[in-house]
Amino acid sequence: MDMILIPVVNMTPILPEIVLSVLAMALLLINVFAPAGGQKTYLAYISFIGIVVTAVLVASGWGEHVESFGGSVVLDNFATFFKMTFLVSAGLAVLISDQYMEREECNHGELYPLILFATVGMMLMASGTDLMTIFLGLEVMSVTLYVLAGFNRANKKSNEAGLKYFLLGAFSTGFMLYGMALIYGTTGTTRLYKIAAILGQMTLPSANIMLVAGMLLMMTGFAFKIAAAPFHMWTPDVYEGAPTPMTAFMSAGPKAAGFAALLRLFLVALPTLQVEWSQVLWVLAVLTMTIGNITALRQDNIKRVLAYSSIAHAGYALVGFAAGNGTGTAGILFYMLTYAFMNIGAFAIVILVAKKGETNGNVSDFAGLGFKRPLLALLMTIFLFSLAGVPPAAGFIGKFYLFSGAIQKGYIWLAIIGVMNSAASAYYYLRIMVYMYFKEATEEFEWVHLTAPVALALLIAVAGTLIPGIVPSYILQYAQMAVKML
Repeated sequence: MDMILIPVVNMTPILPEIVLSVLAMALLLINVFAPAGGQKTYLAYISFIGIVVTAVLVASGWGEHVESFGGSVVLDNFATFFKMTFLVSAGLAVLISDQYMEREECNHGELYPLILFATVGMMLMASGTDLMTIFLGLEVMSVTLYVLAGFNRANKKSNEAGLKYFLLGAFSTGFMLYGMALIYGTTGTTRLYKIAAILGQMTLPSANIMLVAGMLLMMTGFAFKIAAAPFHMWTPDVYEGAPTPMTAFMSAGPKAAGFAALLRLFLVALPTLQVEWSQVLWVLAVLTMTIGNITALRQDNIKRVLAYSSIAHAGYALVGFAAGNGTGTAGILFYMLTYAFMNIGAFAIVILVAKKGETNGNVSDFAGLGFKRPLLALLMTIFLFSLAGVPPAAGFIGKFYLFSGAIQKGYIWLAIIGVMNSAASAYYYLRIMVYMYFKEATEEFEWVHLTAPVALALLIAVAGTLIPGIVPSYILQYAQMAVKML
C-alpha cells in the first residue's frame, strides 16, 4: 500500500499573519462575552500590544529569505519593510480610534479585529509571490476596509462611504482579476518568478496583445487601490464619510500595500515590459499629482483637503515607480513609511479638534488654534510642513529620492512636474496654518481633551516625521537593502 506523504510546510513567512489573525479572533470572542454597552478601551490596548509583539516578530526576520507554500509566499527584506509600515499604520490607527469612537457613540468591539484582519491582508500582499496569494491578501484587506468605511452605522455619510467604496472596489477588483487571468493564459503559471522566466524566453513579449492587456488591466485595478488618477473619484467621498481614524488608516496602510504588490508584481514578474509600463506610469504620475493638488486647492472640508492630498502623494510615489531603478524604488519604501507617520499624525489632530458629529470639519474651524491650543497647532504645523516637503521633515527627503530616481532614469521633465506640484501643494497646507495662527479664534476649543493613547500616537508620529528627515540614512539604508532582495 502506497503511503501518502504530507509535505512539510515552513510557516515562518506567514507567522506574523498567524499571530495577528489569532489575536483578532480572540478579540472577537472577548467582545462576545464582555458586558454590552461597556467601554472598549481594553480592546484597543490589547490590540496595540499585539501589534507591537508582531512588529518585534517581523523585525526578527530581517535578513532572511525563506520561501514557503510552493513559492507562493516569501519572507524577505522587502516584505519585512512593508510589514513594518503596515503595523505602524495599524498601531497608530488603534491608538487614535478609542476616543473618537466613544465620542461618536460607535465604539463597537468589532472595530479592532477588523483593523487587524485588514493588516493581515496587507501583509499577505507584501509577501505574495503568486498572483493568487496577492489577490487573496487584497480581498482580505478590501472586505474589511469596506466595513470600516461604513462603521458608523448611525451616520448617513459613513453608510454612503461604505457602499460607494464597496461598489467601486468590487468593480476595480474585476479588472484586476481579469488581468491576472490573461497573464495566466499567456504564461500558464501564476508564480511571479516563473512568469518572468517565461517572458524572458519570448522574442518580443510586448507584441503579445493578451499579455499587454493583462498588464494594463492589473495596473487599472491597483491604480484604484492606491487612488491614482483617473481612478481616484471614490477617495474624497469615502475619506470624508468614513470615521476619521479609519480615514487615517486607509490613507496610509492600504496605499502602501498597493505599492508593495505593484512593485513586486512589475519588477519581479514583468521586467521585460518595463519600457511599456514605465510610459503608462509616467502619465499616471503626472495626472495623479496634478489633479490631486489642483482639486485640493478648492476644498474647504479638512478631510477632503487631506483626501486630495493623499491622491497627490500617490502621484509622487508613482514618479519613483516610473523610474524603476534602485533610487526611485527605495524612495517609495522610505516615503510610504514616513507618510504613514505624518498623515496619520495630521488626522489625529483633526480628530481632537472636531466636535461630535464632525460639525466643525472645515479649514476655517481651525481659526485661532495656535493661540488656544499651541502644542496641537505646533504638531499640526510639523505634519503639514512634512506633507508639503519642507526640510528638515521626512517628506522632503522622501520626495528628494523619488525625484532623484526619475532624474537618474532620464525622466527630467517628470521630476520637474513633481517639484512644481509639490510647490503648488504648499498653498493649501499653508492655508490651514494661516487659519491656526493668523485668524482670530471663534472657539475656545474647550472640548479638546488629549488622552494618553492619542498623546502616545502623536509622540510616535512626530518622531517618525522628524527623525527620518534629520537622519535619513538609517531608514534609507534599510529601504535600499529591501529593494535589493527583489
